Amino acid sequence: MTRAAEPSRRTLLAVAAAAATAAGATGPAVAATPAGGPTKASPSLVDYHAWTSYSEWRSGNAQGVRAVPGTRPGVEIATPAGRTDYTDPHTGRTATWEYAIWTSPEHRLAVPATEAVASWNARTPAGTWLQVELMGTYSDGTATPWYVMGRWAAGDQDIRRTSVDNQTDGKSSISTDTFAVADAASGLRLVSCRLRLTLYRKPGTKATPTVWRLGAMGSAVPDRFTVPASTPRLAHELVVPRYSQEIHKGQYPEYDNGGEAWCSPTSSQMIIEYWGRKLTREQLAWVNPSFADPQVCNAARFTYDYQYQGCGNWPFNAAYAATFKDLQGVVTRLSSLTDLETLIAAGIPAITSQSFLKEELTGAGYGTSGHLMAVIGFTADGDVIANDPASPSDQAVRRVYKRREFENIWLRTKRHNASGKVVSGSGGVCYLYFPARLTAGQRKALAAVGVR
Repeated sequence: MTRAAEPSRRTLLAVAAAAATAAGATGPAVAATPAGGPTKASPSLVDYHAWTSYSEWRSGNAQGVRAVPGTRPGVEIATPAGRTDYTDPHTGRTATWEYAIWTSPEHRLAVPATEAVASWNARTPAGTWLQVELMGTYSDGTATPWYVMGRWAAGDQDIRRTSVDNQTDGKSSISTDTFAVADAASGLRLVSCRLRLTLYRKPGTKATPTVWRLGAMGSAVPDRFTVPASTPRLAHELVVPRYSQEIHKGQYPEYDNGGEAWCSPTSSQMIIEYWGRKLTREQLAWVNPSFADPQVCNAARFTYDYQYQGCGNWPFNAAYAATFKDLQGVVTRLSSLTDLETLIAAGIPAITSQSFLKEELTGAGYGTSGHLMAVIGFTADGDVIANDPASPSDQAVRRVYKRREFENIWLRTKRHNASGKVVSGSGGVCYLYFPARLTAGQRKALAAVGVR
């Protein structure tokens, strides 16, 4: 979630939690492609670019890293480039780590951007972790610093996964997970970027992180309080498990005050299980056995950002999804509900980020400065079918929201809060989770919305 889009992540509506009965799909039910076929996301707003293939990994600058071929190519530590000490700011512990570095080629953005978000898919065995950085060139020809976009491990024993605050050069800054130009009205833009990946392991071991996907989404969504209405093109609903965050209130308050703030991991867990991925009894053994839907507690723990002090870090959620076998996760922006229809038709649900007053979304029953929910289909009238974790029970999670209302609260970048103050909206941010092995239709649908 971007602070630029959702002004105070700390005020996220407590929205996310557990599961129960909900139909557990083992795979997508695929609908016919909407009339006219997939419509590509507007190239004037968003550019998502990723490094995923063996040749792409080999094209980067490697210091102690090797590219690994196979059905899911990636990079891992070969011979470490050196050693360094890292003091974890959240535990105070200092440890020595071997490291290796991979730096991407420069990517020229198809859209000069005001914001950028990095995301990654990786495996980090015990004793390993990774850091992702972004550096770019401005439209005035100067360069940004190397900004830390995240220090991440799938677990929480070696380091505490964290964003890094107080990064700025006066022209741009990092808000938790999002690069943002300080003054978009000035015309300054990010015109190119590269990503740097540093892989860490305990000295003397053979363990290594493996990274399969590394990408960045640059966007220049204009300031807008309303967005054009799209025309309904699809009536179809995917069968997705239903989990309520609200039944987890008070559980594990060390992870952002318990379930009332767990909208993001709860939505993530619903989509992960839609694709048939499950946690084992051993993985859930740490959860209090009296708690329902323990997998939601697990998702909260392993998406938690110790600096942000919340579970709503966008790339941390995508990275969590990708810890499940052969799943991928990306953070991007979409341009319209037409894009969501294209994905739903191919059997791919999406997790969307939105903020709204209670009266702006009929039937929600709440207002929020930032909330995630899973879009799973469309009615015959074109209204949005969503699994909304801000529901009192698992059974109540499925909601139908008016198309025009939902489209506006999701895609706008400006809104008025309850005090009448102008604040930000997400501008179409979403998480997309999908298998490493795609059908031709799924690949075509993702390409249509700018993801490959």
